[in-house]
Amino acid sequence: MRALLPGCLALAVAALPLHAQQAPRGCPDPGQWQFDFWVGEWEVTDSAGTRPMGTSEVTREENGCLVHEHWHGRGGSSGQSFNYLDPSGRWQQDWVGSGGGILHLAGGLDGTAMVLTGASKQPNGATQLQRVSLIPQPDCRVRQFWQVSNDGGATWTVSFDGWYRRRG
Repeated sequence: MRALLPGCLALAVAALPLHAQQAPRGCPDPGQWQFDFWVGEWEVTDSAGTRPMGTSEVTREENGCLVHEHWHGRGGSSGQSFNYLDPSGRWQQDWVGSGGGILHLAGGLDGTAMVLTGASKQPNGATQLQRVSLIPQPDCRVRQFWQVSNDGGATWTVSFDGWYRRRG
């Protein structure tokens, strides 16, 4: 990842407070840094950049072992995700939203995209599959492409297509 987007990573590191740049790395697995492209402060819009969807602040915490997202939707919703690399080398995400929604996803890199999948129970008792792809772009944006399936993965519908642009 570092070789693919050096300018974007340099911007991300420069945006970190000095104490965060100098903090000791607490997680020895080199895969721990695969999510660095998402760390930062973001304005989230549609793909054209014309419709604001919300803001997101993504930080590294717990000595670098946790990638923590703070989401604030334009309509007043909010949520947080906790992202971490488990001992087997698989990324885990736990999401809790202000509307009561919770979701657990797991996955890893697929090319340059971080792809996380999971299942959630719907109010009617049915299981819905979730697939979230965070895709770093050459222009330093990050696309979050979220799909859902109600038929065990035979077909997928877009649930969210947000483009993260760095603030400032």
